[in-house]
Amino acid sequence: MKAMVLPKIVSLLETDEPLQLVDLPLPETRAGEVRIKVSVCGVCHTELDEIEGRTAPPNLPVVLGHQVVGVIDQLGDGVTKWDEGDRVGVGWIYCSSGGPTENISPDFRATGRDVNGGYAQYMIAHQDYIYRIPDVFSDQSAAPLLCAGGVGYRALKLANINDGDRLGLTGFGGSNHIVLQIARYLYPNTPIHVFARDKAARGFAMKLGAVWAGDTTDRSPQPLHAIIDTTPVWKPIIEALANLRPGGRLVINAIRKENTDQNELLDISYHEHLWLEKEIKTVANVTGNDLVNFLPIAADIPIQPQVQTYSLEQANQALVELRQGGVRGAKVLVID
Repeated sequence: MKAMVLPKIVSLLETDEPLQLVDLPLPETRAGEVRIKVSVCGVCHTELDEIEGRTAPPNLPVVLGHQVVGVIDQLGDGVTKWDEGDRVGVGWIYCSSGGPTENISPDFRATGRDVNGGYAQYMIAHQDYIYRIPDVFSDQSAAPLLCAGGVGYRALKLANINDGDRLGLTGFGGSNHIVLQIARYLYPNTPIHVFARDKAARGFAMKLGAVWAGDTTDRSPQPLHAIIDTTPVWKPIIEALANLRPGGRLVINAIRKENTDQNELLDISYHEHLWLEKEIKTVANVTGNDLVNFLPIAADIPIQPQVQTYSLEQANQALVELRQGGVRGAKVLVID
């Protein structure tokens, strides 16, 4: 089978081809696993963190990719929940403890990092951590829901807002453009404010229903009850804290932060940014139940992800464009 593999940790400032196209043997299932013929796989910023070593895979080479939609074509021993031919999705969680806090369990293993993922024609998944895709979604539309959507849903829960509270979103790419649609559905009276460097992204946010959109460094018309950050850098954290009301909560939705602008933290003021019982909450991974609960909500809305497609062989191009920023919506590899 064809696959794009990461052979070594490398900076994307040094190469624009971090992945290599190779032929691999078809993977075989073990007990409790299924094999999936991959249709599409979303491209996530976490893959940049893997490539550049911020969340390095434990073994190399590895096949990246954890927003996967495909069809089951082989069942391992003991698989009772699924049949060959079922259309399913796979997210960041490959397997874990199975408990309510499995996202922070030491047993957590990630798809496309700790095991091979979906930048390939076939992949293996655990039967307890695959999800039926609602019929309303095409494969391409469903892919971003399996990470950008699922972890965005978790971030929104952690924001701990009530309907009518003022919500901010800083960074408006693959995840927050989905979070905005979830928030409008779950909290119809909540005004949503978007912070983004890119003018086109701000315009996109307004079309999706934001009441206000400004630059990362702008101040919202009113202090906000909660802000969800999906950026890979630090400056938006400082700016978001300044936009919170007393007792407000900042939710950082990122597996890792880059260190390119870490010196921005030196500008933090306790009085302006942290005082009056402001909170910072981080999102760590995702649980299986997050996706089980989220996908029916996504279908009821229904969420309409903005998607740009690439072939498997164009995975490096998609990753480099993601690294350069200015991405509108989500990027998805279509696997022939």
